[in-house]
Amino acid sequence: MEMALWRAYQRALTAHPWKVQVLTAGSLMGLGDVISQQLVERRGLRAHQAGRTLTMASLGCGFVGPVVGGWYRVLDRLIPGTTKVDALKKMLLDQGGFAPCFLGCFLPLVGTLNGLSAQDNWAKLQRVGCGPVCCCYLELLPVLEGTSALSRLHPITSAL
Repeated sequence: MEMALWRAYQRALTAHPWKVQVLTAGSLMGLGDVISQQLVERRGLRAHQAGRTLTMASLGCGFVGPVVGGWYRVLDRLIPGTTKVDALKKMLLDQGGFAPCFLGCFLPLVGTLNGLSAQDNWAKLQRVGCGPVCCCYLELLPVLEGTSALSRLHPITSAL
């Protein structure tokens, strides 16, 4: 059964790569929020914030899926090949160049969707040490009691 589902997914991905990648990103982000609310935060079904889950799924379909999918297409054109050295080059470019830019856009977008003004968003990013240069190290910054800066920005980002 699982193999049949996997083969169907692979066929859909081959036939409609962009659509499937976008829907996969949205589904995974929505599912991640459900898992966060139910298993990590232990909200229970009655206290589940469906709007938050829909926001995360929408972010996955409308932002993360298209942006990351597009980036990987560009990355494959910039560095063609499948050797270990090619993979290392892609990883360095991805983590050193793309990730800081992506986080610098994604985190304020999440803040805006949660009602923060541009000034509040900027202040929050500065408080956790996320300026234009150091976004790539955001997840490594210890803020309180060993938690990462990413989980301290806003509860919705802890689902990521």
